[in-house]
Amino acid sequence: MFCPMAYRKRIDQGILTVAMIVLLQPYLSAQDTLVSYYVQQGLEHNLALSQKNADYKKSLQTLNQARSYFMPSLSFNARYTVANGGRTIDFPVGDLLNPVYQTLNILTASDLFPTIENQSFYFYRPTEHETKLELIQPLFNPQIGYNYKIQKEVTGLRLADMKTYKRQLVAEIKKAYYTYLKMNQVSKVFEETMSLVKENVRLNRKLLENQKITVDVLYRSLAELSRVEREQTDVEKNLKAAANWFNFLLNRPLNSKILIPDTLSFLPVVPDIVKDSLTSLKNREELQQLEYGLKSADYRLKMEQNNRLPTLFAVVDYGFQGKEYRFNMHQDFTLASVVMRWDLFKGMQNKARIAEARFDRQKLTDRKKELQQQILMQVDNAGNGVIAAQKAIIAAKAEALAATKAFRAVDKRYRQGMVPYIEYLDALTTMSNAKIQVTIAQYDYLISLSEYERVTATYLI
Repeated sequence: MFCPMAYRKRIDQGILTVAMIVLLQPYLSAQDTLVSYYVQQGLEHNLALSQKNADYKKSLQTLNQARSYFMPSLSFNARYTVANGGRTIDFPVGDLLNPVYQTLNILTASDLFPTIENQSFYFYRPTEHETKLELIQPLFNPQIGYNYKIQKEVTGLRLADMKTYKRQLVAEIKKAYYTYLKMNQVSKVFEETMSLVKENVRLNRKLLENQKITVDVLYRSLAELSRVEREQTDVEKNLKAAANWFNFLLNRPLNSKILIPDTLSFLPVVPDIVKDSLTSLKNREELQQLEYGLKSADYRLKMEQNNRLPTLFAVVDYGFQGKEYRFNMHQDFTLASVVMRWDLFKGMQNKARIAEARFDRQKLTDRKKELQQQILMQVDNAGNGVIAAQKAIIAAKAEALAATKAFRAVDKRYRQGMVPYIEYLDALTTMSNAKIQVTIAQYDYLISLSEYERVTATYLI
């Protein structure tokens, strides 16, 4: 079992969390415990996941905005106008009253009623103000209702998209961790090989001094030492790259220490491809995204079909009007209106939009069928990959065992001068490669399990 005390002197504050996990989950191996810890760290700190979460929260606010369209809107409007010139209105007051006034002057034998000129005044008053509150309440507007339903489905789609990335992130973290462990183990194999090669160089020097071998054998061993050093450098480079990628996924400094379990567990798992395929079709978030998309497409189609209907609003205005900026009972006014708008013809726009919505829905329907087949293929391929990886471990271990025994026999005879150096070198290379293949097969098996877990959606998000 994993013992946190063994790590306390050489790791950072994160070991406290690991220790708690170990105490709460004693049935887990150290390897499983560390993987669970790192997965949790990634889910909490990964920047790409944080962006997905922001998209989801943004969609919630868009949904609130769509809901607000059902509510009345209240606005304050103020306008003060100074006018000069413009249109004029002619009022023939002289033509109307002068005949009457002339008759009255004749009847009264006086000039009491003077002649009046026709009047002309500007349409705009020199000064005018209007200050009001305007309340608008939608009474009937299908666009508002369907827009709200569409945004609700979009919000669900964003949530499913975030869960999809979570599942992908869990698999990537596990793969990155196992890749780091694999490269770390390969590095150890090269260190063992390096020790053997150095020992062989030392032995060849001694044999050369005793004139038991020729100088070309020593040079060949030195060349082999250089080759192993070069390959070990490549392994160290790949190890650093694996560590950088793993720390990047967890949003940690690239030089952060990565804990390595004391023991390794490669328990065989027999995948039930048929059962897991059904589980995958039920739980995969990508299919849930398409379901939300299809519902959204249905609502959009209905919205476009109902776009032929009129819209109805109630409008209430209360405010003040006058030539001077005053607020009193002589200038206030109240207006109440019911406004209907009905677009009778819009150049065949509605027909085109309805057809477009139908095509979008058909596209999503076809995509859903395609994705279902793709998921079934992924589960089948991943399940076969797990089975093949298990067989590869067995074969690699058998090869490594045989290669190790063969090297020990050749090494013993080489020290006695009974076999040529080329045979010794071939046995050493074969054993080293066989050990590396065991390590690669074991961690590739864990990587294949992580992929199978992702495609079957068995990890609880």
